[in-house]
Amino acid sequence: MASKCSHEVGTMNFSPIQQLSPNEFFSNQVDGSITTKARSRRPCDSCRRRKSRCEIVDGASRCVLCAFHRQECTFREEPAPRKRKAPSLHEDDQLPTREPPRRLVIPDKNVFRPTGRSPIDASIIRQDRPVDDYANLKGPSLLKKTLGLQSHRHSRLVGSTSEYEQVLLELGDYHEQEEVPIGASSALRKVNVLDTAFILSPDEGTRNHEDEIADLDAIETLVAPHGQALIHLYFRIVHPSFPVLHKKVYLEKYQRTHREFSPPLLAAVYILALNWWSYSSELALLTKPNVPELEKLAFKTMNDIIHRPKLSTIQAGLLLLQRPEGDSWALTTQLVGLGQDLGLHLDCTDWRIPSWERGLRKRLGWALFMQDKWGSLVHGRPSHVTTSDWEVQPLQADDFPENIADENDEDGSTEVEKGRTLFCEMIKLSEILALVLSNFYTLKAEKEFGQRSQEGVRWILEKAKPIQLSLRQWHSNLPSELRMENIAMRKLSSTGYLHLGYYTVEMSLHRCIIRYISSVDEQPLRTICRQAAQVRLKSAMEFVQGLRPEHLQSFWYSASKYCFALVGTFISLLWATALDKEEADSYKAKLDEYRWTLRLSSKSADFLERAISMLATSTGILIKAIPEKPNTDFILNRHSRRMAKCRPPNPPTYSDSTSQVHSVVYQSESETHDDTSPGNGEGTSPSDSGVRSADWNSEQAWFGEQGEDMANAAYLQMSEMGVIQNGFNFQGFEAGGRGGE
Repeated sequence: MASKCSHEVGTMNFSPIQQLSPNEFFSNQVDGSITTKARSRRPCDSCRRRKSRCEIVDGASRCVLCAFHRQECTFREEPAPRKRKAPSLHEDDQLPTREPPRRLVIPDKNVFRPTGRSPIDASIIRQDRPVDDYANLKGPSLLKKTLGLQSHRHSRLVGSTSEYEQVLLELGDYHEQEEVPIGASSALRKVNVLDTAFILSPDEGTRNHEDEIADLDAIETLVAPHGQALIHLYFRIVHPSFPVLHKKVYLEKYQRTHREFSPPLLAAVYILALNWWSYSSELALLTKPNVPELEKLAFKTMNDIIHRPKLSTIQAGLLLLQRPEGDSWALTTQLVGLGQDLGLHLDCTDWRIPSWERGLRKRLGWALFMQDKWGSLVHGRPSHVTTSDWEVQPLQADDFPENIADENDEDGSTEVEKGRTLFCEMIKLSEILALVLSNFYTLKAEKEFGQRSQEGVRWILEKAKPIQLSLRQWHSNLPSELRMENIAMRKLSSTGYLHLGYYTVEMSLHRCIIRYISSVDEQPLRTICRQAAQVRLKSAMEFVQGLRPEHLQSFWYSASKYCFALVGTFISLLWATALDKEEADSYKAKLDEYRWTLRLSSKSADFLERAISMLATSTGILIKAIPEKPNTDFILNRHSRRMAKCRPPNPPTYSDSTSQVHSVVYQSESETHDDTSPGNGEGTSPSDSGVRSADWNSEQAWFGEQGEDMANAAYLQMSEMGVIQNGFNFQGFEAGGRGGE
């Protein structure tokens, strides 16, 4: 597998600190007037050492940062020579020219009042006006031809059943024009030669648009004067492992003004960066900004901008979901809907948009896919992303704008290329999770399990074996740099969330199997299934116990805290279904041991406190119902009792002919699917497919041992196992990869 990317993107030293360094000219804006003045002094020694922008308020004896730190503002040291890399740019991927940075000013009114909030001091933030239209920017810019990140308009996909007829779109020569005006203020933009088109509408007039500048100023003021330091921290630690932003686009905007951003995106970057406040030598000894107030502003403004969705809306939502307390199924489903509005479920390969935006759209599309699938798992909700409406192509090397040249040498940073590979492998794992969810955790699947409970667990094992094989193959083919023991010196590693996800998917498979073991199954088969689950649990617990600080203090994916809790939930399942007291007592002890492990680990990772709390809530009361002596009759016959209680009444009769028609149609579709669906084990049992009952014994186990690193790991070992298709066709960087396995 080609895990490293050979494609190199031309880069230049583009940190927000250097771009904002006020060494040349600056503009002052007071009451709408702009005056240009020459810079009369160089940065002070302290700001130069911190690599921070040196700002001085008119009439002050010290710069803003020196005054903040209550230290002397001196100019004794000589500046170090600058080293710059020559940029190598594609025609449509141009970086901005260096524009005059704005000097800090104190407006006539030093206090502004955003609606419904307390007075905020605006004297330490820039007052620059945002760009009205990126197409009118002077000089090169990445944003000039963007579709999804325009500053004054938002776009919505024209759907195939909308009022815009596709045949008319194909007949017209709209693809030869940049835009076609529609109505008074909107426009139609076709992005390919066929019928993919978007309606561009103005932001002005949408809900609370007039409050956007005040909201942005309030967010920036809450973190001032540390905004650029926090952005630097974010791109050092979070971005490499979760690349849903385009770094150069973000920094280009921040170079001009914080007022160009979507308010919740600006807040979300700050909120996540604040989790690693102590990893900045510039910030570590200072007081952290007010995080609850930032979060309040982020969600208030998120509710505003969903009425004018852009790619930045998706970015903001995804980042807010990564907060330690941030995961929300309601927000996840909202983002999936907004992503469809923006066409993130489509193949954008041939769209006439900048190449960097095509890569960003693909990364955002797969990030939404992951959020939907893992959110579906941890919340127990139906997934909203389906194979029938998914055309996002596999990620390639040039879909990621950063490469090894963008590595940061500071202690505690995250490796860029390793993070990129990690992101791609998490997508592949999420595809396997999607198969587990669709085959075992839908309402239809659970109903069928109940209806076929008299057949025992064997047919569930048959249904699970291709998914289990695919999962094992994925794990064995992981690139060496993603192994847990592969940690670079003085670097953080986020590989923990990938491996935790792997154990969670495995336990989710075994969780279903354990639930449906019954008295119908032979004793050897019951024993094998439980031993296999025990091996999976042991591996997961050893993984958690072996986590190092480099893992624990890195970025963890939003589902991780739930996955930690689900390990404890799996223990409680095995405890509740144990068939003898000795086994039950062993799982009771394991649950206590696991809780202790989490408490110890939480000292190095605050987000684990949430996992501990979830585990206490989900098991603290419920496990009290587990009898001291196992009730084997209840455990092995619970499904037959449930089916007796839940047997549906006689079908209703309809007096309305329309209702009768609908009933017949849906019943017919369901029956046809059940009888003819290939490859999923439905409609047949192992005995029907030639597997004799005698094959399911301890000597010819469905589970077996293979692989040195998977010693004693139980997994499928049946002959002639077919390949299961995932339907999403994700292949990572390799052609013909494992995406369809």
